[in-house]
Amino acid sequence: MKKIIFLILVLVFELLGLDNALAVHQLEATQKKDIGKELYLTHCARCHHSDRIGISGPPLLPSTLRKYKIKDLISKIRDGFDQTLMPKFTNLSTGELLAIARYIKSPTNLKNYKWGKDEIEKSLVEFNDTKKDLGIKDIKNVTPVVERGAGKVWIMEDEKILDKFPLKNVHGGIKYQFPKAKNIFIPTRDGVVEKYSLKEGRRVAKERMCIYLRNVSLSRDGKYGFTTCLLPEQLVIFDTKSLKPIKITPLKGKVSAIYDFYTKDEMIFTYRDKPLVGFVDTKTLSTSYKKIDEPIEDFFIDPFDRFLIATARRGKLLRVYDTKDMNMVFEHKMNGMPHLFSATYWYKDGEFYFATPHLKSDFITIWQMYNWKLIKEIPIGGDGFFVKTHPATPYLWVDNGTDELVLVNKKDYSIKKLIPKKGKQYIHAEFSGDGKYTYLSIYDRDGDLLVWDTKSFKELKDYPANIPVGKYNFICKNRRFYPMLFGSEIAKEKFKGKSKDEVFKEILANKIKLSEYELRALMAWIKSK
Repeated sequence: MKKIIFLILVLVFELLGLDNALAVHQLEATQKKDIGKELYLTHCARCHHSDRIGISGPPLLPSTLRKYKIKDLISKIRDGFDQTLMPKFTNLSTGELLAIARYIKSPTNLKNYKWGKDEIEKSLVEFNDTKKDLGIKDIKNVTPVVERGAGKVWIMEDEKILDKFPLKNVHGGIKYQFPKAKNIFIPTRDGVVEKYSLKEGRRVAKERMCIYLRNVSLSRDGKYGFTTCLLPEQLVIFDTKSLKPIKITPLKGKVSAIYDFYTKDEMIFTYRDKPLVGFVDTKTLSTSYKKIDEPIEDFFIDPFDRFLIATARRGKLLRVYDTKDMNMVFEHKMNGMPHLFSATYWYKDGEFYFATPHLKSDFITIWQMYNWKLIKEIPIGGDGFFVKTHPATPYLWVDNGTDELVLVNKKDYSIKKLIPKKGKQYIHAEFSGDGKYTYLSIYDRDGDLLVWDTKSFKELKDYPANIPVGKYNFICKNRRFYPMLFGSEIAKEKFKGKSKDEVFKEILANKIKLSEYELRALMAWIKSK
């Protein structure tokens, strides 16, 4: 019998392209009970949970690993997944890797993972943190920072840290509660939504909305929060004052993300595995669907709240849909985006543009919006993850997976490079709302959060940080402010630095011909404080 098992294992190893000699090791391993589970609990459960339902890492279940064969998982476990914090397990033998791969592909009963209204309400934790005045001078320059390795969130304004508090596994983007932005809501990958008061300088409460979360969005009036969940597959709508769940809607597949429209009382979400786009009325809390021709992978909404820009066919196409009727208005070949809302926007020479990095690609692309077209592909010297800009800088700020900061001139697309920290990977620039300061992450456990003067590139502060990642400035992370930022660029270009009153008078006199989007941007800028 053992010989038969041995021959079977040799055949399996040949099919996997592995060393046959390791079959002996695997044969011995099969004699140990649940060796795959034991190895998983030792090496993987800390990030993926003892029940494989995900914590800081994603769930490892047949439904989430469907696209991976056993041989793919062996290499992924050994070498790590690109663009993630997953460590490499090169210390494990091929037999041990095979045992883990087989275990995480083994069936499990997802019905055991229910997370309904009772479970949500029982998970509520209210904090008794002491109230304090953060001394915020201007909300537009407030920037929360995620220090992932230390499990902390910082609250910054300009070059100063105003507060720090513990929160692990932050994922899905920090959201400000409008209209007054007194609170922020912070989601975690393992389903928690935490409420923090900027007014009181303290944590208020947290509640676990699901087992594994995709992202959170807030209604434009600030009354409701909307949590999309991958486990269970559901949409949880909660009251932002109490965190109490108001409505739980089962979803029809693997949701990509949910985002709000700032011009109307509506949310939009898509599925990665179903050709459907969902719309949620944020007043009635009802959900409706529109069919499209194939599923959407990742997407973002344009700055004027009209178009959905998405990747399809596993990231091989870029498509633009009009959100009024979900008719496709543009399609072009492209490599997939590395993350949701990966684009950055600017205005020049009478046109609006966006740039995006691409998954496992050593270039970024420049696209023209509204008369949609691909403008240029720009090599950046490595596999990048973020590209960012602001009207205060003439550059796109790009990372390329190394210690280089790549600066792409928005006028002529010429490149220059800087080294924020020699020998340490730089990732993700973010700007203060006024553009005076730039925040740079040095992506290392012995890393840094650098604060630079945007114009001079002078380093103003160097804060030690354990894997600093996302930064969420009040202005730069909210699409409702992009027209205002565009307006400042249009005023410089078309009105030669005239005051807001002078620009408004010229608009009324119809002295300069403006497109619909130029006019909307200028009016947003004129109305801004």
